[in-house]
Amino acid sequence: MFIPCCVTIYIIIIMVKTAKSGTKGKPGINKSGHSFNPDRSNAAGGQNARSKATIKRLLMYRGGKPTRNSSGKITKAAPFQTRLPSGTQARVAPNRKWFGNTRVITQNALQKFQDEMGKVMKDPYQVVMKKTNLPITLLNETAKYARVHLLDTEPFENTFGKQSRRKKPTLKVADVKDMLENVETAQANYDEPSALIFKAGQSKRIWNELYKVVDSSDVLIHVLDARDPQGTRCPQVEKYLKKEAPHKHLIFVLNKCDLIPTWSTQKWVATLSSEYPTLAFHASISNPFGKGALIQLLRQFGKLHTDKKQISVGFIGYPNVGKSSIINTLRKKKVCNVAPIAGETKVWQYVTLMRRIFLIDCPGVVYPSGDTETDIVLKGVVRVENINAPRRSHT
Repeated sequence: MFIPCCVTIYIIIIMVKTAKSGTKGKPGINKSGHSFNPDRSNAAGGQNARSKATIKRLLMYRGGKPTRNSSGKITKAAPFQTRLPSGTQARVAPNRKWFGNTRVITQNALQKFQDEMGKVMKDPYQVVMKKTNLPITLLNETAKYARVHLLDTEPFENTFGKQSRRKKPTLKVADVKDMLENVETAQANYDEPSALIFKAGQSKRIWNELYKVVDSSDVLIHVLDARDPQGTRCPQVEKYLKKEAPHKHLIFVLNKCDLIPTWSTQKWVATLSSEYPTLAFHASISNPFGKGALIQLLRQFGKLHTDKKQISVGFIGYPNVGKSSIINTLRKKKVCNVAPIAGETKVWQYVTLMRRIFLIDCPGVVYPSGDTETDIVLKGVVRVENINAPRRSHT
C-alpha cells in the first residue's frame, strides 16, 4: 500500500504544476490590443480589424528596422540585415578585380593554366563535371596555326598537279602600257568630291539654332537678298510654317535694294507681295531706307497680340543677307556683330527693340536646294579666300 500512495501523491503534484503553468493562457498568443497584433480579440479591433497579411505588408513599409528588447539587444533581425553580431563590421577582401570589368593575369599564370589544363584533358581518370563558359579553345590558337595544313583539306594532285583546280587571277591589262592608259582614263573621269567649305551653314547645330528661333518667335522676318530673291528663299521653312505653325506671321524683307535698279526692286516687291507681305529695305545706321515702314508694321503686330506682354520677332535667311545689319539699323546702334563675310553670327541672341517688341538674331542657314558650287559662291555663302581653286570653271 505504501508504493501506490507515493505514486498517487506524485501524480497529484504534477497535475498541480501543470494547472499553474497553464493559467497564463495558450502558449504563443499575444493578448495585447495593438492594431499590429494579429491575435487580438474582435472586441478590441471590431469589424475593421486588420488581417495577418495586411499587418505583414504594413510592417514591410515601416523601413525594415530590427526588433529590440528592453535592454536594446536585437531579438529579430531586420530584412536583409547581416547575421553578424551587433557592433561588428564586415569588410570586403581588398582585391583589384572588384574595380574593373575584366580579370587580368600574368603570362606565367596563363602558361601554368595551359599546362594544367593539358594534363587534365589527357588524364583518362579525370571527369569534367561542369563545362565552363570560358573560351578555352582560344588558348590553343597558336599551336593550331603553327604550320599550314594545306594538304589536309586538298590532295596534292588537286593543288599542285596537272589537274589542279586553283583559279588564276583575272588581269584586265596585258602589260604596263595598258595599265597606264587605264589609270589616265580613270583619272580623267574622276569627279573630285566637293570641299567641306561648301557645306557651310548646313550643320546640325545651325539647324538647331534655326528651329529655336522659329519656335520662340511670334513674327518671322525672312530676309532676302535683292540681287537674288528667289535663290535666297527657303521653301522648306515656308511649308513648315503653313503646316505646323499657321498662327505665326511671315514677312519678306528685300534687303540690299540699293545694289539693284529701282524698277527691279518695285517688280520684285509686287511679285513677292502676292504670297507674303514684302518690304524693301536698305540696312544703314546713318542713312537707312524702309526703317519707318518696318517699325510701323511691327507695332501693328504688337497691337494685334494684345493678350501677350511682348512679342518676339525672329530674323531668318541665308548667310550674309544682312539680318544682323537690319537689327542694328532698327536699334540705330551696333548691338549685333556684322561683317562683309558669311558666318559672323554663331548663335541666336535676343535684342530689345521696344518695351513690347524683342528681336531675335539667327545664324545664316543654307537650305537644301541643289545649288552647284558656283551658285553657292555667287550667293556669298562661303569665303572666296578659302576655296582651293577659285578660278576653276564649273559647268
